Order: sequence, then structure tokens, then C-alpha cells
Amino acid sequence: MAREVTFTNDDVTLAGSLAVPDRGATAGVVMVGGSGPSDRDNDTYFPPLRRHLVAAGIAVLSYDKRGVGASSGDWRAATMADLAADAAAALDFLRTRPEVRPDTVGLFGHSEGGWVVLRAAAGRDDVPWVITNSCPATTPAVQERHALANALGRGGATARDLAAALTAYDTLVEAGRRDSDFAHARRLVDAVGNAPFADHYWSQVDEALWEFLKRKQDHDPLPDVLRLRCPHLAIFGGADALVPVADSVHLFGAAACHPDRHPSATTSVELFPGADHRLHTEAGTRLATGYLETLTRWIERFSGVRATSSR
Repeated sequence: MAREVTFTNDDVTLAGSLAVPDRGATAGVVMVGGSGPSDRDNDTYFPPLRRHLVAAGIAVLSYDKRGVGASSGDWRAATMADLAADAAAALDFLRTRPEVRPDTVGLFGHSEGGWVVLRAAAGRDDVPWVITNSCPATTPAVQERHALANALGRGGATARDLAAALTAYDTLVEAGRRDSDFAHARRLVDAVGNAPFADHYWSQVDEALWEFLKRKQDHDPLPDVLRLRCPHLAIFGGADALVPVADSVHLFGAAACHPDRHPSATTSVELFPGADHRLHTEAGTRLATGYLETLTRWIERFSGVRATSSR
């Protein structure tokens, strides 16, 4: 059963849940959620993963993003480095738990959380493994454009509306690079007058979120990948409409071949055909066959702690 825990990163107090198997010293994983106001359960995605991992003998720590749930702070005022520092604080906290062998504790990041854990692990010698789950190897700007095009295409947008929406998106990205304020960005959206774009991408954007999106949009995860000193598992769903999967596989693979890559920084890719962004199949009703087992095998292999059989 999970218990409430808190830990700190400078002036931010992060609240989360720590679930530990009944048996003794075990491997551990910090699970980091995706974009937006993600809590310790990442909506409903993490609980079944947590149950499986704990049943397999692996301790799991997940936490409310800063400004969400019981955590202080404001994620919209944060940088990617701030979010990575939160994940690093979670890692260091889990390493101190008496039920967990500190040298086994690794990081699992879903979607945006993948960018976060790559930054948190970059350059560290004490992280034995990293798993990114549905994490693009592109920048957020490239990933969001891909997701926008897919969403509008599935929604039946005409070719004209789709082209207008992508033009509007590109204009906003350039405005962000010029550090335009929210009022200017809103005028750009109003001038375009493209309802599909506004409904899908802009309807929830306020001034604080616009400032966050500007800071985040050109984050490149590949320099962090190149600084890893541990094995990296990149998991994708073949039917993920939010992530440019083929491009991401190529980019992670190219980074793995870089001559400056640390010799311990291997890269593995697992792609589950027909699975979506949360690795569900059958219209989102079940996790892809073999997905949970892949997680436990990977953690077992690189933590050096043999997991128990999961039921």
C-alpha cells in the first residue's frame, strides 16, 4: 500500500506516494508524469504500472508536479531545469529509504516527463538506468505541430483549414522565439480566425501558460541524451498520434552513435505496434501485451536486483 511522503527542492515542497514491496531491500523507480498539471497518478495511467512494479518487488515513488495536488510552487513558472531538479530531488529522496538499495534507483518519465528525467540524469554517475515512455526526441515545438496536424486530420479538417492552422501555429512559435507577450500572441490567433486551431491548441492558453510554452518550446533533449552515463530505454506506441515516433527513433539512434557518448550509455528502443500515447491498445481499454513485463525486465537487468514474479 502506498504511503504519503514529502521532500523538498530548494523552496518547493513536493508531495507524493511511496509504494514499497513487503519483502526487504529492493530496486526503486521514480515515476515522473507528463505535461500540464500532472499529479502523482498521472491521471489514471500510473496506478496499474505501480501495482505491477510493486508486485514484482520494485519500490515506486511518484509525486504531484509543483503547484499540483499537495505540492507547492507553480509548474507554469518553472523551467525544464526546475522540473528536472524536482525529479532529481525525488531520486535522491528514494535513495535514502531503508527499504531500497540506493544503487538500484532509476528514473521513468512519461511524455514530457521523459525530457525531465533525461535532464535529471544527464551527467550523473549514480543513476543506473533511465526509461523514457512516449517521449519525443524532437523539441516540444516540433512535437506539438505533429500532434496538431494529426488531431485536426482525424477531426475531419479540410486541407485549407489544416494549412491555415499549421501556419497559425508556426506564427505563434516564431512569436514565442521573439519573446512576444500574451496580448500580442492573442492578437495573432484572433487575426488568423481559424476555429479548429483555436479550439485544439489555444483555447486553454492563458498568460502564465503562454510564458511556460515560450520557455519550453525549443527544448532539445538530445544534448541530455549525449550526457547520459547509463543505459536508456525508449518506449513508444506505434499508433501514438501525439509523438513523431519514427523521427524520434531515428534521432535517439543517431545520438547513440555519437563518438562522444559515454561507453555505459547504451540505447534500446521498444515499440509496441498499435499502442497509443499511454501504451494502450484496443481503443484504450488495455495496456499493450508485454509492456509491463518489459518494464520489470529492464529494471531487473540494470538494477542488479532480481524481481519477483508479478501476479
